[in-house]
Amino acid sequence: MFVSSFSRNKIHFVSLGCARNLVDSEVMLGILMKAGYEVVENSAEADFLVVNTCGFLAKSRDESCDTIGSLFKEKKKDAKVIVAGCMVQNHSEEIKAKFPNVHYFLGSGDVEKILEAVQSDNAGEGITSAKSYLQTGEIPRQISTPKHYAYLKIAEGCAKRCSFCVIPDIKGVLRSKPMEQVVKEFKLLLDQGVKEVILIAQDLGDYAKDRKEKDGLESLLKEMLKVEKDFWLRLLYLYPDEITDGLIEIMQSDPRICPYLDMPIQHINDRILKSMRRKTDGAQIRETLEKLRKQIPNIVIRTSLMVGFPGETEEEFEELLTFIQKYPLDNVGIFTYSKEEGSFSAKLAGHLPEEVKQERFEKLASMQKKMVKKRNKRFLGQKYKVVVEGYHPETDLLMVGRFYGQCPEIDGQVIINDGRKVDAFGEWYEVEITEVAEYDLIGRVVKSLSPKAPKKTSPRLAVHA
Repeated sequence: MFVSSFSRNKIHFVSLGCARNLVDSEVMLGILMKAGYEVVENSAEADFLVVNTCGFLAKSRDESCDTIGSLFKEKKKDAKVIVAGCMVQNHSEEIKAKFPNVHYFLGSGDVEKILEAVQSDNAGEGITSAKSYLQTGEIPRQISTPKHYAYLKIAEGCAKRCSFCVIPDIKGVLRSKPMEQVVKEFKLLLDQGVKEVILIAQDLGDYAKDRKEKDGLESLLKEMLKVEKDFWLRLLYLYPDEITDGLIEIMQSDPRICPYLDMPIQHINDRILKSMRRKTDGAQIRETLEKLRKQIPNIVIRTSLMVGFPGETEEEFEELLTFIQKYPLDNVGIFTYSKEEGSFSAKLAGHLPEEVKQERFEKLASMQKKMVKKRNKRFLGQKYKVVVEGYHPETDLLMVGRFYGQCPEIDGQVIINDGRKVDAFGEWYEVEITEVAEYDLIGRVVKSLSPKAPKKTSPRLAVHA
């Protein structure tokens, strides 16, 4: 059904949480745009306001509720609010109690019902037992990120049962997208002008294990690398036990795979790791880091660390503090433990006071900041391939970009103080690094590395990571 231009057809989207959620939002966006709806950035102009919620942690659920509340305050009188996603799947009653005037609810696995939700005259819901959505076939998707990069979701759900995590309950069991479908989407993205494709899943290393396939990720990467185009392929979320010799060899074999890994390790103390139900101990984590640094010397490693897990002693925290000094990591996301109802760890003894968790968070963050400042000095004087993304948010006298070691949204940037040779954003340039500013690098453009391309604009989606 095509919507007349005279109809109520303006849509405002907000996507909360992870990149996997963003891909789901882009599918909903694509379905609506194909039906003739128009996306608007100003929520007050919209006829329909859609928020794709995150329900992972209490803070995520609070943000989801705050966002819904803001949309109700901002919307015009006859506009309708539609709430979708993870929080709807597991906490819909909480949302209904706070916001009884929500027009329609969609579960996290019911993305394709967005047109039904928008076109329904009556309030309702589409919440099935499907806990996650995995795009297949010819379902449209409208990329909302800048034209030069996009996310490609290759699996949903999780096969692991970490004691602190409720993702398997929220997203369900592991489901991998067929290799042919992944490669098809990959080629389509490249044909659309995307230069950087970021592979995402709860754990990339588990790809195809639900189909009992061995070395699924390695086979997929080999197939993708057969495409004879210039691109960056970035791997997000690979657990230490999934970093195989075969995977390292593939990363070494082709410079189009960014020498960059997001490898969540959470802790380094053996007792804590066992209590977390992680599959690696401290020695295995150290061995993996040493192997990566030896075989891929220029690799950039990102990880996540958790402080304040139930029963964590001061000595165990100090072990973590010592670890990041002896095994410096390039980017670290630090989290305080969150007691999530339904998780195994919620039942453990020894839950720590919030002030203790916060103190440890600040201490670890401070040490990591010092280590990054030291570590980033190795980039001084080096020249890197950088995608220049636009002007600095604070001044048009500076530009910003990223080299292979910086993932969009979560890592630092390359701040460009001499961009006279930049003739188009979203293109590659050679940049010489001249200074270090904590998590950011500063440099000057030496020359262009790609032909000038016309600037394009995409529908904007409000994204909160």
